[in-house]
Amino acid sequence: MKKFLLPALLAVAVIGVAPAASAPKAAKTTTAAPAPAFKLQPKLSTLGWEGKAVTHGHNGTMQFSDGELLVKGNDIVGGTVTVDMKTMMATDIKDAESRGKFLGHMSGDDFFGVATYPTSVFKIVSVTPIKGAAKDADNVTIAGDMTIKGVTQRISFPAKAGVKGDLASATGKVTLDRTKFGLKYGSKSFFDTIGDKAINDTFDLTFNVIAKKA
Repeated sequence: MKKFLLPALLAVAVIGVAPAASAPKAAKTTTAAPAPAFKLQPKLSTLGWEGKAVTHGHNGTMQFSDGELLVKGNDIVGGTVTVDMKTMMATDIKDAESRGKFLGHMSGDDFFGVATYPTSVFKIVSVTPIKGAAKDADNVTIAGDMTIKGVTQRISFPAKAGVKGDLASATGKVTLDRTKFGLKYGSKSFFDTIGDKAINDTFDLTFNVIAKKA
């Protein structure tokens, strides 16, 4: 993820020419300090997924591979997280053979095309406080660019986020429309005769991102 730099712009107007002895001191140019980056902790962070079809559904996990959260005071103001798509697991499918077939299909070109697109990335562009949020409720709206299978879409969702000491965290749930990222397999929106074999266009991601001050 890119760090956000907010340079201050200073315009200097020079009027006339003063004698050398009384020449004004050179104007100082100031630059705002970048927001500190807290390093994402993959072993402490979690990412769950759930997808449904007309007759059934599946759920499981994936793992973050890298990322950072940008912090200002006690607030998260930006950041980027990367998901290793090769770590996708289907925890609800207990039979190893069935699980392997399912994950193979999900990793193939019908869905996430993991061989070509091994990572998915979310880049935060804004974090807006939710006024009057209860203590244990979502307290911010996060907006950012989600890139899946090489396609980037702007999304936003509520989350509970904050900073305490050397740790920053963001927890929440986001619903994505897979067809906006080119994942149209089994979608009734594109194949209206598919009947009870249809797979829902949307799937849910539940995340808990933990980052530590570098």
